[in-house]
Amino acid sequence: MNDERATVLFVDDEERILRSLRMQFRGRYDVLTAGSGAEAIEVVRGRLVHAVVSDQRMPGMLGAELLSRVRDISPATMRLLLTGYSDMQAIVASVNEGEIFRFIEKPWQPQRLLEAVEQAVQIARRELAVPAPVVVAAAPEGPGIKLLTIDEDPATYALVRELAGVRHDVQYATTLESALAVLSEQEIAIVIAGLKHRSDDVIGALKTLKRYSPGTLTIAVSPLGDSYGLIELINQGQIYRFLPKPLSRELLRRSLQSAIDHYRRIKVAPALAARHAVEEPAASAAEPPATLSARLLGYWRRIRDNGRIQQSA
Repeated sequence: MNDERATVLFVDDEERILRSLRMQFRGRYDVLTAGSGAEAIEVVRGRLVHAVVSDQRMPGMLGAELLSRVRDISPATMRLLLTGYSDMQAIVASVNEGEIFRFIEKPWQPQRLLEAVEQAVQIARRELAVPAPVVVAAAPEGPGIKLLTIDEDPATYALVRELAGVRHDVQYATTLESALAVLSEQEIAIVIAGLKHRSDDVIGALKTLKRYSPGTLTIAVSPLGDSYGLIELINQGQIYRFLPKPLSRELLRRSLQSAIDHYRRIKVAPALAARHAVEEPAASAAEPPATLSARLLGYWRRIRDNGRIQQSA
């Protein structure tokens, strides 16, 4: 048990917000505050910070940009975005550029924010306890891995196969059942999932998959502009990237390469998978619906059991 207080940095251009956050978290952590992104960067450069909680809309530098720069300066620092605006562009940037751990909406629920920060701090502590060479060591090239594309649109699979199929095994499923069959039998490193609408069964499956198999990375592709649905996917599904449709070939190429590199780092240092721990969903959504067919429930049980084996290996 590490009795030394963790350090949490809160960033907001409104002093009243910082004052409220200081009052809520003082006594638990070494609380630092910054009124701008530039000030926050100087803090992170100068000392160890376990978690940064940043507002999105600030003059000079948006929160998503700040968290992206924090990631580059201090990769072990956990990053949370706190905002009162459901700006789709900002949310996408927070995933793709900042790789945030949680997206918290203002006005925040004190207990929910407390739990999110506490989980982030514990993850940072565990990661920092791993010797640095082990954390970063991952061969830039290695054996091929398995990718699964789930999309009714064959163009998505064709583009993924074109970009990754030479070195890696790219598989394809057009239905949730066929996707679960693959996931239950094979160790899939990366899932590229096409989403059609907020009630899409694939969205619920991605949330459950991350709970059962935290080392599997997900790239969601969709024409949707549903900011609230995306926030749920960040917090409860820990998607690695979100790409709008129609797909940009170059953006997908970069996202695939980043996911492949990150998956290899997780294989070398499994503690890194904790960075993708999901927020607890409502009890009704915590497990696959009991109304699923016996076949689908069987797939989920195998995926859960395989995930436990991989985590204990």
